[in-house]
Amino acid sequence: MNNVYKVVVVGMGKRGKHHATAFNANPRFKVVGICDIDKSRADAAAPQLGNPQVETDAATLASAVKPDVFCFCTLPSIRLDLIKLGIKSRVKLIAFEKPVAMSSSEAMKIKKLIDKSGVKAVVSHQHRYGEHYRKVKEIIASGALGRIHTVYGTASGWMMHMLSHLIDYMRWYNNEAEANWVMGQAAGLGKFADVHSSPDYIGGFIQFTNGVRGIVECGAGAPDVPEVDYWWRKCRIGAQGTDGYAEVLTGGGWRAVTKNGASSGSGCMNYDNDMPPYIQEMADWLDDDRKVHSCNFTSAYKGFEIMMGLCRSVIEGGQIALPLTKGKKELKKLSKTIPEKKVMVSTSVNAKEYGV
Repeated sequence: MNNVYKVVVVGMGKRGKHHATAFNANPRFKVVGICDIDKSRADAAAPQLGNPQVETDAATLASAVKPDVFCFCTLPSIRLDLIKLGIKSRVKLIAFEKPVAMSSSEAMKIKKLIDKSGVKAVVSHQHRYGEHYRKVKEIIASGALGRIHTVYGTASGWMMHMLSHLIDYMRWYNNEAEANWVMGQAAGLGKFADVHSSPDYIGGFIQFTNGVRGIVECGAGAPDVPEVDYWWRKCRIGAQGTDGYAEVLTGGGWRAVTKNGASSGSGCMNYDNDMPPYIQEMADWLDDDRKVHSCNFTSAYKGFEIMMGLCRSVIEGGQIALPLTKGKKELKKLSKTIPEKKVMVSTSVNAKEYGV
């Protein structure tokens, strides 16, 4: 008989409720506790989740219910403390929202803790389960594009919201190849005041060990995706090869051109479709160490290194070698490096979103 794993979810905002609902709908999991500093939010969610124990303190809750899975969907400033709590609680798996951390210094501490403890860890880059994302992966893997030479990603949203998503799917489309070096540039200081503190615009290049070049743009100056209406879903990720290209639009399906002609299909970011397989893979990995989760921490950490490497390139100038060897507080330094000039935008919608 398959085990049923006990789950605690910390944070009952939009993403926390998505996670808790998906765990509750999967028979391999039982939500035994939910937590939010605003108790009224947790109380309101509890009846839809089987009426688990409700607390405002995560440590108290974990101590009381002794979960197998510790999931947190909280503001990004408290990642390290909650990783420590999950490990202290002797859970089997920790699941948490991107970004991995707010600096390479913090990320390296998290990685050290996870590696030492042996706990499984998953980071929520769940868009990859969308049918349109998977169709592009299928086309690339089929060889229909010939030799892949470029992977790319663009998003109108700012870095700490969107860039780790872009990099994660670019790496996926490039068979999880390691990165040798990165080089980047950034502009605009407005979004450093945001909870997901970021430059208004950042772009750069990634050199992968297999010779493939990555190109990313994220934020106010990123190109428009006019086929997509909803601003947060104006994301384009794809691959170019010697025989064609294939790309996914987060809010607008997929398209490809190969030797066989042009093709396209539907698909849109949808948590109801993307969350169930993301949650099921946690059960699969808990059952069998060989079935490593697609969104495993080790992979997410490599993507985070790329992101912080781009930031360091802006700060230090020139190319940044990977992997990173010493932790730094990139965002703090970046906010003092970027000139105090208004960012230049690519669209009128971006002008509104970035206050230009």
